Amino acid sequence: MNLISWGMYPLIKNKSFSLKDEKSLQNYCEKTEQMIPFGYGRSYGDSALAENIVYCKPYNYFLGFDKNEGIVHCQSGVLLTEILEAFVPKGWFLKVTPGTKLITVGGAIASDVHGKNHHVEGCFSECVQEMRIMLANGEIVTCNKGDELFLATCGGMGLTGIILDAKVSLKKINSKNIDQITIKTKNLKETFDAFEKYAHMPYSVAWIDCLAKGDNIGKCLLMVGDFAHDGDLNFQKKKKLNIPFMFPSFALNNLSVKAFNWLYYKKSPLGESHQKVDIDTFFYPLDAINNWNRIYGKGGFTQYQFILPKEVSYEGLKEILGAIAESGKGSFLAVLKLYGKANANYLSFPMEGYSLALDFKIEKGLFELLDKLDQIVLRFGGRIYLTKDVRVSKETFEKGYPMIEKFRAFRKENGMDKKFHSLQSKRVGI
Repeated sequence: MNLISWGMYPLIKNKSFSLKDEKSLQNYCEKTEQMIPFGYGRSYGDSALAENIVYCKPYNYFLGFDKNEGIVHCQSGVLLTEILEAFVPKGWFLKVTPGTKLITVGGAIASDVHGKNHHVEGCFSECVQEMRIMLANGEIVTCNKGDELFLATCGGMGLTGIILDAKVSLKKINSKNIDQITIKTKNLKETFDAFEKYAHMPYSVAWIDCLAKGDNIGKCLLMVGDFAHDGDLNFQKKKKLNIPFMFPSFALNNLSVKAFNWLYYKKSPLGESHQKVDIDTFFYPLDAINNWNRIYGKGGFTQYQFILPKEVSYEGLKEILGAIAESGKGSFLAVLKLYGKANANYLSFPMEGYSLALDFKIEKGLFELLDKLDQIVLRFGGRIYLTKDVRVSKETFEKGYPMIEKFRAFRKENGMDKKFHSLQSKRVGI
């Protein structure tokens, strides 16, 4: 089985070992020089790609649940959607969830994922009570909050060991529904004002028109919300649309992105609108479409996600959006989010400020544009998110992460730098 990333770029030949039990994993580790763990394949870039891959999805049993504390104990291959299907009907939800539920618990820890409530709850590692990890020498250890292994593993992109299982705390809810408010803004100033006005709301995210220019630059639809209290916990799987084939590369272009942005922005009235939506609609809109990555064509795509410190986010985003609009390489999936304070994990992405995530079809001239954006991000003191990255340079990456040398030293001290590697780790020097 040859494994690929969600961005379908780069494509490399690899050999995969399916994780099913600890003993066979230890044997595999002993005879294999270098490897990287791979979950469900939703990382956009090359962070889980290597010649030798430990495929963790088959390691997916629930091991227990403390109903008094709301702590689920599960193996690392369990998907977030499997947690939701099991526990939302019982009145429990993930404290922190990214924009897809189709990722493994191990992947959520390795990326230290965040969601629409980072300004309130922080990253996924805040919910992790403990985990067990197989180290480079085959030893299996229990890792707790505050341990250096915990600080290096959460956000460490699978480079400290193979996560075997974890205890994750959930939050109590009384509905599968969200009371959502949509705020339509006309420019970046209104967008920032709206984020600050609704900063008390536990969940917030904005779709932004990245091709808008002039007085309209930064116009958006900001969605904020909180769980309803209607007692409706009837959470069920929905039927999905499917993209059955690769779109031709010319289908996604400047004109089609402009048309989509115009229609999507037009659908909401100016000011505020209120509605009740379910968990899937609010948190996971793209999960409703199977194989949506195929719309980018066989050449693949990448997501460019960066974050800027809060005090310079407005000026930095204005300059970056201007550069993207001028390039004509637009993204109809452009997501703006507000973040709270950074945590102590060595390579976690978030800091207090705003991030923008943009999906781009891989085509001629794209990487040159992203190199230009990198320089703006660095000039404003920002950083790039490894889980989405497929091309950032070592020099650019390490300037954004002040604890990079601690991570490198910890890897070297524990022999992890010889055992665990990905295409990405070699490219950025971690």
